[in-house]
Amino acid sequence: MNTRRIIFGLAASFAVSAALGADASLPVVTQDAFLATLKADAQALFVLDVRTPDEYAAGYVPGAVNIPHDQLASRLSEVPKDREVVVYCRSGRRSEIAGQVLAEHGYTKLEHLQGDMMGWQEAKRPVEVPRDPAACTAALKAGQLKPESCQPR
Repeated sequence: MNTRRIIFGLAASFAVSAALGADASLPVVTQDAFLATLKADAQALFVLDVRTPDEYAAGYVPGAVNIPHDQLASRLSEVPKDREVVVYCRSGRRSEIAGQVLAEHGYTKLEHLQGDMMGWQEAKRPVEVPRDPAACTAALKAGQLKPESCQPR
């Protein structure tokens, strides 16, 4: 009897997930696979950091561009559709929101970076820090896509 309930519950969950396709999680790219692709062809990826400008200016994944998740819908033209978009935030919640926004606007080449920034730092992966964090934050808050002040030291 319990087995039937479990199977029914799983089937119902699957049906709901399929029906809510936009709510499905993004495919996850492992940190190792991400780094291998970045090393082989950095131009193949568009690394999207959806944290706040202050968080970004404290350090970011190499090559990442900052567009906060709450600005993404109005800045879609800054995100290419012809490249793989790898999204990350601090812990995952904003990445999923950003992924839904992108998917709703026709983006199909989407991946979520495994572990987000917290996992990246825990694994002691490389982090880039802007030359001038204060100027970087100000430029990002003004809506600049790739400010010179945010280039790594």
